[in-house]
Amino acid sequence: MSPKRVLLFGASGTIGGAVLAQLLVAGHETTCITRSGFSGEGARIVQADITDRASIAQVLAETRFDAVISCIASRSGVPDDAWAIDYAANSAILKEAQAAGVGQFVLLSAICVQKPQLAFQQAKLAFEAELQASGLTWSIIRPTAFFKSLSGQVARVAKGKPFLLFGNGELTRCKPISDADLSRFIVSALDDPAKHNRILPIGGPGPAISPKEQGEMLFGILGKEPRYRSITPRLMDLAIAALSLAGRFSKRAAAKAEYARIGRYYATESMLVWDTQRQVYDADATPEFGEDTLEAHYSNLLALRRNQP
Repeated sequence: MSPKRVLLFGASGTIGGAVLAQLLVAGHETTCITRSGFSGEGARIVQADITDRASIAQVLAETRFDAVISCIASRSGVPDDAWAIDYAANSAILKEAQAAGVGQFVLLSAICVQKPQLAFQQAKLAFEAELQASGLTWSIIRPTAFFKSLSGQVARVAKGKPFLLFGNGELTRCKPISDADLSRFIVSALDDPAKHNRILPIGGPGPAISPKEQGEMLFGILGKEPRYRSITPRLMDLAIAALSLAGRFSKRAAAKAEYARIGRYYATESMLVWDTQRQVYDADATPEFGEDTLEAHYSNLLALRRNQP
């Protein structure tokens, strides 16, 4: 396939940075609109506020782009942030892309929008619907869990502390995907007609893994017997109730209540394809892509810790 002129949003993020690297490897002429302090060798970098529609329009007026890739996402997930970034910023990018004659839009979304209970999920779905109705060639990519999101307990386990579980550790499962594999999948959507005008759930190499199995994997690499500490999701329910009550009078408490709701969602909902007819998560129906494994990722992180002075 011939190289394309691509406008990338979100290159300063973990996944966006990996997408930028893959775009350059694939030979695409890439421009990034990003915040100050970011440098991407091999790409044209434009420092601008992604919520500033005029800045976006100016960049699109200077170069004729073949495609836009958006990897932006709200940092906190609270309603104001979610609707400002996950919906409004993406919507502004789309409208300016349409006006400039861009023919293709690739969106990094999230698999959790299948069962929307949170503000950021509703905001993402609102933009997904807008993109599908845009008339552009679109691809909506909904990855399952990232390696980074499953690495928060590596340090505590390495220090001899127990692995924290919600319930029995078997409430949820996912097929985590590495940054590198996900970025290759995202970039492949530019040239693969099978990925055009489709919602694309995607995970890494299976099988689906539970939090308890993640702990077993970590302890196994360390050569230690697994140790766990269980937290009941009921405690999160109590915290949500208390913070929601306080949130009627305090914006800060309302934000904390939303953080707690987000935490509970991820503690109790699998990141797999949701079968609406059977009302179950279906690991077999969750597509797999790539070669990187969570076990290898954990091994690398632990090796880095051992080699630190």
